[in-house]
Amino acid sequence: MADEEKRDDLPLEEMRTEEEVELIDEPRENPHVAGPAPEDAELKWYKNVYQGDSMKQLTLRAVIMGALLGGFMSLSNLYIGLKTGWGLGVAITACILSFSIWKTLRLLLPFLFKSDMTILENNCMQSTASSAGYSTGGTMVSAISAYLIITGAHMSWQVLSLWTIFLAALGVFIAIPMKRQMINIEQLKFPSGIAAAETLRSLHAKGEEASDKARAMGAAGLFGAAIALLRDKGVSLRIKDFFGIRFSLPGSIPFSGSINGYPLEKWTFSFEISALMIAAGAIIGWKISWSLLLGAVINYGVLAPWVSTMGAIDTAHLGYRAIVQWSTWAGAAIMVTSGLFMFALQWKTVLRAFGGVTNIFHKRPDTAADPLAHIEVPSSWFLTGTAAAGLGCIMVLHYAFQTSWWMGLVAVVLTFFLAIVAARATGESDITPIGAMGKITQLTFGMLAPSNMTTNLMTASVTAGAAGSTADLLTDLKSGYLLGANPRQQFLAQFFGIFAGTLVVVPAFYILVPDASVLGSDQWPAPSAQVWAAVAKLLSNGIHSLHPAARNGMFIGALVGLLIPALELLFPKRRKYIPSAMGIGLAMVIPFYNSLSMFLGGLIALILERTHKAAADKYIVPVSSGIIAGESLMGVGIALYDARAMFTAFLAPIRAMLGR
Repeated sequence: MADEEKRDDLPLEEMRTEEEVELIDEPRENPHVAGPAPEDAELKWYKNVYQGDSMKQLTLRAVIMGALLGGFMSLSNLYIGLKTGWGLGVAITACILSFSIWKTLRLLLPFLFKSDMTILENNCMQSTASSAGYSTGGTMVSAISAYLIITGAHMSWQVLSLWTIFLAALGVFIAIPMKRQMINIEQLKFPSGIAAAETLRSLHAKGEEASDKARAMGAAGLFGAAIALLRDKGVSLRIKDFFGIRFSLPGSIPFSGSINGYPLEKWTFSFEISALMIAAGAIIGWKISWSLLLGAVINYGVLAPWVSTMGAIDTAHLGYRAIVQWSTWAGAAIMVTSGLFMFALQWKTVLRAFGGVTNIFHKRPDTAADPLAHIEVPSSWFLTGTAAAGLGCIMVLHYAFQTSWWMGLVAVVLTFFLAIVAARATGESDITPIGAMGKITQLTFGMLAPSNMTTNLMTASVTAGAAGSTADLLTDLKSGYLLGANPRQQFLAQFFGIFAGTLVVVPAFYILVPDASVLGSDQWPAPSAQVWAAVAKLLSNGIHSLHPAARNGMFIGALVGLLIPALELLFPKRRKYIPSAMGIGLAMVIPFYNSLSMFLGGLIALILERTHKAAADKYIVPVSSGIIAGESLMGVGIALYDARAMFTAFLAPIRAMLGR
């Protein structure tokens, strides 16, 4: 215990060697070409970074705190999702809230709360909170709401509860073989994971350099929070009761000009008043940043105006939603083919990740050949967990939604491969293209079961739910990797969070959405659900109901997704001039202003690295993390404030029951 507390008190910078810093800060973007062996990188991390055996990590108090915070924040994400179709990250907010709450409890009740949480306990806590607050509710605002729109009736709460648990569990187990490849070997960024780790370091670290970083992060957090507050609420001041002054920021600044007679704003050409995406761009790096802008310019400035003249885009309602209903197909095709191509190129490492499968039948002792075997999540968990969760999904599909057994199996197998693509996109850009991956499944079943809209929706729900959960777990495991955590214990923390989130989000969904009539209304616009329902209706007549421009876009996008990685293999010394396929594809499924913001963040980071390298190395990550944390935390606070009526409605049945 003494060694634990002593180690936790040390600044993480003092625990690190130069080799470890180099290991963490230099991602291997192309591990199948020249470079140190994957085993060497893993062994170096294990010797220099790993501290999961010498510090408390998976504890009851960490899981309880994460379950409570995640369950509470799942309500805000449900509210935001039904309003906007987007969700907010939970991990960073949970880190700050947990640290603050625990410090307060230690101050007020020292006889009950006798010691601080270690940094790795808080890391486990954020895994539980993230799972409870984000992974379990993703499909509620998309596929589940779309099902309600199409059928006009809720599924039973038993079915929805089982569906939510099986989807989240499937995603968690699918992530197991991806972790070592994407995090240990390739060192993909997973920017939110880096931001969460940096947040925890700043909260726990001591020393002069740590204090400098903590102050920079705090100031950046205030800056991000101020932007969110001024943009979403504005601030009114009264001076001596005579003069009223209101400070506020617009949501965006549109570009002037037009294309095809429509203002540029209609083509999503604007600057979003938000620092969050700029901060994310500073973390993801220059290559992904400029690739995003290139893809956005091509898509929104060239391709979309061109295909709109063919009738592929509804210009009567021109805007992001109208454009993305066409561009999603090309963008998803680029991401899918490039992601699976890269996965195939790394077959040796993938086989090594599955090497532990034989242990199910023949136990082998740990050897020096794989010193991480006792801390990484074993492949036997992947097999048994994926089989159990996948079978659960197939059974619910069959008995609740009358989907044939073989179609359910196809949905689960397809989900594994699409989750790989979603995880890689998250690792490179911090954006999980859940909608785009779901559309691929909808397209598949538009061919296999063209007249069955329920099957189309619910099989796609498997992909969306599992892909979101996979990307969420890998983001958390990235934080743990940087902090030296035990990945097996962190996996368990994430798994426990599934049940806490389901316990809250399922009844909340029925209370907020009593029937289909409220979806699409001013109260709950549910834009994501509207798109899912529209695609299901469109594909009810088969793939030929897609506009020819969309079908051609899929074909060309698939070729582009194969061509770009092939060019990187053929010309490894020219890789920095070759765009990222994932960045190009992702730019086609997010608005132009998101890509622009991330490009600006990458450009700012690049300029600082070339002009003030020492300061850039010291401050880029903590400042970016602070901005992300501050704006996210304020965004959650505003959402909770706006959701006062929601909480009143949620508590009304409980109060009535207690009154009786």
